[in-house]
Amino acid sequence: MATVLAKGSKDPSSVSTVSLDSISPPLGVPITERKSWFKKGSSIDKDAIATQLSVFDDPDTAEKYQPRADWENIHRFDPSFRWTWREELKLIRKIDWYITFWACIMFMALELDRSNLSQALTDNFLTDLHMTTNDYNLGNTVFKLSFLIAELPSQLVSKWMGPDRWIPMQMCIWSIIAGAQFWLSGRSSFLATRALLGIVQGGFIPDIILYLSYFYRHAELSIRLGFFWTALSLADILSALLAYGLLHMRGIAGKSGWRWLFLIEGLLTLVIGLFAWLLMPPGPCQTASWFRGKNGWFSEREEKIIVNRVIREDPGKSSMHNREPVTPRLLWQSLKDYDLWPIYLLGLVFQVPATPPANYLTLALKGLGFDTFQTNLLTIPSTVLHVFTMLGLTYFAEAVNELTITALFGQIWVLPFLIYLNVTNSQEVNKWVFWVVVSLLLAYPNAHPIQVAWNSRNSNAVRLRTVSAACYNMFVQAGGIISANIYQADDAPRYVRGNRALLGINCMNIVIYLLTKVYFIARNRYREKKWAAMSENERLDYLATTTDEGNKRLDFRFQH
Repeated sequence: MATVLAKGSKDPSSVSTVSLDSISPPLGVPITERKSWFKKGSSIDKDAIATQLSVFDDPDTAEKYQPRADWENIHRFDPSFRWTWREELKLIRKIDWYITFWACIMFMALELDRSNLSQALTDNFLTDLHMTTNDYNLGNTVFKLSFLIAELPSQLVSKWMGPDRWIPMQMCIWSIIAGAQFWLSGRSSFLATRALLGIVQGGFIPDIILYLSYFYRHAELSIRLGFFWTALSLADILSALLAYGLLHMRGIAGKSGWRWLFLIEGLLTLVIGLFAWLLMPPGPCQTASWFRGKNGWFSEREEKIIVNRVIREDPGKSSMHNREPVTPRLLWQSLKDYDLWPIYLLGLVFQVPATPPANYLTLALKGLGFDTFQTNLLTIPSTVLHVFTMLGLTYFAEAVNELTITALFGQIWVLPFLIYLNVTNSQEVNKWVFWVVVSLLLAYPNAHPIQVAWNSRNSNAVRLRTVSAACYNMFVQAGGIISANIYQADDAPRYVRGNRALLGINCMNIVIYLLTKVYFIARNRYREKKWAAMSENERLDYLATTTDEGNKRLDFRFQH
């Protein structure tokens, strides 16, 4: 006899007792796995069996969760397969190097081409193009709106073609557009390139998240997404350093430094896009190619470990082929899944309190008397601090198994600095004091990696995970549109109205996080009550006959 958690549940109250096949190989000692990348202390015997108990170890439930016959990894699926912790840890490090590291490089390319606008601002960009800060706000709005509109279509194309084909194509196209900003001539061309960049770059982030989910368990994905967004911060640091050098090219061929910044960074990301064609395999069992080697990156045993460890935790990951399109019916079914709407709402509002100060940091520092090159270098410390706070928060969320309250901490961090901006006159305060305050504000622990992984976990189906990743990021981009219009030219230079609005939104966000926690607790209690009222035979009958899918299943528990 053995104790099995309900599928998707982390709640011990949802366990049931089942009879295991006596001839099955022994399973590993149950481990509550939270620490992922830093995981397993010295107390763990690395040569012990790592395979954890799952629905596939019970003959009554195994057939209910059997992967589809056309699933691309079906030839490596084996419920009787066992492996050790030593093998698993070594393999995870290998996946980190081959898959996550390259995903981070590609994300850095995205950030270089969408964030270098703030560096261009320090080199008289607005003056050269005869534009105002309101035109700058409009450009940010156009970019975010285009990015938002492209999210879902891009994700659907990616699911149909495969991320390994669609993402490199996206990268090459947007790099050309980014480099073409060298020839900007005024407001119209500026807005046009902002729109084109948003359309082509939209969908990249959810595409990558879906791709990474093929290789990692849920808790592991959260930590990897922490590194993923660390790459964004590193790209911001790199962009500032590149800007320091490239903006010195002002006057070469009679062109402004910001023009060379756009051109050279566009060419750099084009090279990364070309390499992406070679370094993105379709999935864990499809890594062989002329460039990656005829035998691929992983041995047959390693492929079996990847496939079985992931599918044992989340059998729903075998519900679709990795090049299978999401049909209109499945799309509508996913869009109307109201249980994910609280996370979408958080995506809309959580970054708003810190985004306008970030967007206007370079302009504010120049206005306080720092020169072009000092300004670009002074953006680096807040970014470095942000890396450590974000990674620390992400790790802590998994270590203590608490998502909502941990994510809320970012709002609490920002609160005192927004109060400071509301009660002081930034034009009268010492410029170094202002820089320290705003830098600490921007160093807040961003909950983005936590919430992206949280959304993925609570989807519990490939088709829903495909759509929900895009929907979540659409709400994030909508939040960016809100942020881009809070600071207005007639409110400069103190932005009294804007800072007051940011403080109000910050307080509202704290309430929304707490209500989200309450919502998921209530939903789990409702399901647990229904599940506990069923007999063992009724539960097995439900598993065999239910039409409920994904997170609508009674045996699924929302994480919060």
